[in-house]
Amino acid sequence: MSKHMYSTVNLSDKELKEQGNRLYNLRKYEEAINCYSKAIIKNPDVAHYFTNRALCYLKLLKWDNACVDCRRALDMDPNIVKGHFFLGQALSEIGSLDEAVKHLQRALDLAKEQKMNFGDDIACQLRAARKKRFSIQEEKRICQEIELQSYLHKLIKEDKERQINDLRLDEIDDRNRKERIMEIEEKCDAYLSELNSLFQKVDDRRRKREVPDYLCGKISFEILQDPVITPSGITYDKKDLEEHLQRVGHFDPVTRVKLTTDQLIPNFAMKEVVDSFLAENEWALDY
Repeated sequence: MSKHMYSTVNLSDKELKEQGNRLYNLRKYEEAINCYSKAIIKNPDVAHYFTNRALCYLKLLKWDNACVDCRRALDMDPNIVKGHFFLGQALSEIGSLDEAVKHLQRALDLAKEQKMNFGDDIACQLRAARKKRFSIQEEKRICQEIELQSYLHKLIKEDKERQINDLRLDEIDDRNRKERIMEIEEKCDAYLSELNSLFQKVDDRRRKREVPDYLCGKISFEILQDPVITPSGITYDKKDLEEHLQRVGHFDPVTRVKLTTDQLIPNFAMKEVVDSFLAENEWALDY
């Protein structure tokens, strides 16, 4: 039994939580979990004990355990930011992406409402979960298109064979029969060529279905809605930057140079680029 395990016997739940925090900072996650678990046994009504333990489970890649603790914390306090944040991360890792996005978005909204500073951590995780969900949806869509193309190919070829077989039963001379067969084959080839051309256009559009990083804000990682440029030459979304200046501090998030709202200049050129991209890629609004 390790030394700290003897030292926790007579500690209060708050002292056990502090001990767990110290062990967490030392990256001793298993031992930190032990302390948080003892704190929970002594006082099971504190939501933060569960979110603290959930964070350790995240570090150990124990996603299911993290989910359980986060849900227990949220049952006690539905507005605990870390409960939604950590649950969103764990759900993203196990592939429950719709629910992950929901909780990460809730964490982001609550952090703003409660004026809590998580930097870009929540927004970054939300962006990653959305992108992962979008990628999976894209893969599914591509597979469906390939299956559809193969199915249509099969139908066209089966129809060609049926027409040729029917023609062999007709009472016509060989010369006419050969001419008719050639016509059927040419028509079939034309259909296949047109079908392949259509799906080639789909492939071209598919390759474009990704939002370039330069069209996304550097704070929320969302597509720029109202781009503004700072004296440092960096473009942000106005709403995101104003929230940063109000909640975090009056400085450029990237360059850290002093910055105030009256220094922001609308970036009309970038707005035009974004609008043009969205006009051709409406799917990007759900990206």
